Amino acid sequence: MIRLLNPWWLLALLPVAAVIGIYVWRQLHRRAFAVRFTNVDLLSSLVPKGIGVRRHVSATAFLLALVVLAFGLTRPSVDTKEPLERATIMLAIDVSLSMQATDVAPTRIDAAKSAASDFVRQLPASFNVGLVSFAKTASVLVSPTKERSAIMQAIDGLTLQESTATGEAVFTSLDAIRTVPADGAAGPPPARIVLLSDGFRTAGRSLEDASAAASAANVPVSTIAFGTDDGVVRIGNTPQRVPVDRPSLQKVAEVTKGYFYEAASKEELKRVYSDMGSSIGYRTKPQEITQWYLGIGFLLALCAGALSLLWGSRLP
Repeated sequence: MIRLLNPWWLLALLPVAAVIGIYVWRQLHRRAFAVRFTNVDLLSSLVPKGIGVRRHVSATAFLLALVVLAFGLTRPSVDTKEPLERATIMLAIDVSLSMQATDVAPTRIDAAKSAASDFVRQLPASFNVGLVSFAKTASVLVSPTKERSAIMQAIDGLTLQESTATGEAVFTSLDAIRTVPADGAAGPPPARIVLLSDGFRTAGRSLEDASAAASAANVPVSTIAFGTDDGVVRIGNTPQRVPVDRPSLQKVAEVTKGYFYEAASKEELKRVYSDMGSSIGYRTKPQEITQWYLGIGFLLALCAGALSLLWGSRLP
């Protein structure tokens, strides 16, 4: 979508409109004069043959050039996306025992590993990426880094444990974000937390406290409710249902101004990550395209002059 950075320059269209009006009036006036001129044979001998409507072509090109150049004065621009400097994304993955459920093929954890790896690969190389795993506690497996191989190896090595400390995952991610070097910049880096979980919190600090801490740090938490309500795992010899806690994860995203997603398959999870990758860690910046308007205006004016010389031996 084209935006005008200096829209008040549209006033330049007013004199252009006046010129167009005068030109149209002159053409109508010329027709009236031609009708009053009764000696048609003499008139046809004075007017060069073959010009006809061609006399309007060069004038039209010239007037269009004025219109385009007037729009060029408004500094037209289009929105472009560019990665934020020092952008940091913490990926927090649930490794509780419920992630061994097979309602998502082959298992929730294997599907999560594959999708997370694809997500990391698509991020710009300038992004810092860190990894937190959480079960009964949360641990920083990889501090924010631009080194993708370390993240990939850590994702592949995720192992399952008991309990689900979702709130601790947010607190631990916030601690990791604070370790990002300033690199001469003022203030903390622009950061996001992407939290994937499939169950209810059973350990650690509450999600309410975690959401408040993330909001205070101005770090949005985007959450993914991964799995289905039909998931079942065996603890010992006892099957246990492991439904997804959507309300809690959605609340975290709302409070911290992040995004909430649901994914019930490996393919859906990949689409979620793809959507995230195109929205987080970027800023929208207007990019001027004034040069295109100037170029088009120049070409139209050039055509107007060339056609006028070709057909009338004069400039418009």
